[in-house]
Amino acid sequence: MPRYVMAIDASKCLNCKACLIACQQRNAVPYGLSRNWVRETPDTASPSGWRYQPGACMHCDEPSCVDACPTHATYKAEDGVVMVDETRCIACGSCMRACPYQARHIDPARRVVDKCDYCAPSRAEGMEPACVSVCTTRARVFGDVDDPQSPVSRVLGSHKVTFVEAEDAPTKPTLAYLNDVADKHWPKAESAGPVGFMGTVATGVRWLGALSLFGVVGVGLRQLIRPTGEASHEEKRKGS
Repeated sequence: MPRYVMAIDASKCLNCKACLIACQQRNAVPYGLSRNWVRETPDTASPSGWRYQPGACMHCDEPSCVDACPTHATYKAEDGVVMVDETRCIACGSCMRACPYQARHIDPARRVVDKCDYCAPSRAEGMEPACVSVCTTRARVFGDVDDPQSPVSRVLGSHKVTFVEAEDAPTKPTLAYLNDVADKHWPKAESAGPVGFMGTVATGVRWLGALSLFGVVGVGLRQLIRPTGEASHEEKRKGS
């Protein structure tokens, strides 16, 4: 089983936004929303006056979003990618509040949480994530970190590595920066623990849905199997 990791050399980023556009197009991300980003920080030493820091979901080894999800829709896959099971997601937003990187959003059309999954359908076909394949400077590198011959293993072995840690919320991110970055610490998550109340609500919603279905089925069966000649309460009332 591969273990996927992304490494980013922020010094190579030109802020062209090609990675953002490619991601939106390949994953049908609605206009105004994004699975990834480029953070801009003023830097007088840079020719452009700015430092650019590409990023996305950090695919943490101890993801707070997983602990916060009341329906277990968010999970850490065996290949290291943090995923969302859309069939379980109730769009309660608990995982969004728990993520210190603000790497999630709700898709308004599908009414589920959406995030970077390293372009899972494309990976299944042997393709690179969209953001990696379009980067002209190869600022983003992706691959199986357990394969010593993979590009990501080689760059991680030959560079100083920096991880962006959330303040007071150690999630052990796996997305690595190959040099010093402007923002090493991001704000603490609003709710990093399990959301007990939302878990109760989610369970209740599922039970109500099941009971409603059984009720509809029961009414239908009652009408189908009612003996011939048996009048309903409404029919008796009209006849009286």
